[in-house]
Amino acid sequence: MALFNRTRSTDGRKREIVRLGHPVLRVVADEVPKERFGTRALRDLGRDLVRTMFEDNGMGLAAPQIAVPLRVFAYYVPGDDDEDEIPPRVVVNPRLTLQGDADALGWEGCLSVPGLRGLVARHARLVLEGFDVEGGPVRAEAEGLHARVIQHETDHLDGIVFVDRMQGMGSLMFEEEWEKYSTQKDLPVES
Repeated sequence: MALFNRTRSTDGRKREIVRLGHPVLRVVADEVPKERFGTRALRDLGRDLVRTMFEDNGMGLAAPQIAVPLRVFAYYVPGDDDEDEIPPRVVVNPRLTLQGDADALGWEGCLSVPGLRGLVARHARLVLEGFDVEGGPVRAEAEGLHARVIQHETDHLDGIVFVDRMQGMGSLMFEEEWEKYSTQKDLPVES
């Protein structure tokens, strides 16, 4: 998921982000086998996802977006007046329990679909379960923007991009035009 003007240095190396049209973005990613937890390769993948996410001003990045077809993603949610920051987190083999209806309308962008934004309806709340790179359990209850980012990144693991979730193409616009002309850019993430 795309975010503006946010950079942070981290360990790891910057990876190339593949764009819409690359076949890896349209396949279901493979589960990470138990024997790969705690390995240098999985730790490096997690660090690379976080570094690349921040260097490209994102809020999330899934392994398929760097051409690695594994069920791994990194995310970060900036804080604001009402919500605390969610620090960078890497989740392996995530499972979501979605709560309520998918009726929370919000703007989304994507590092693999650069320069575009569109309105997407998502579940306002969810429970995330999975593992960290060492194999330890991860569990989080998320709502609002936090829930939106997790759903967006989990979609990448299933070969889905945000434009697939749009109810119509009428809201799709370039980011520059979105900044200039959208009367709904301050639309709350929760509705």
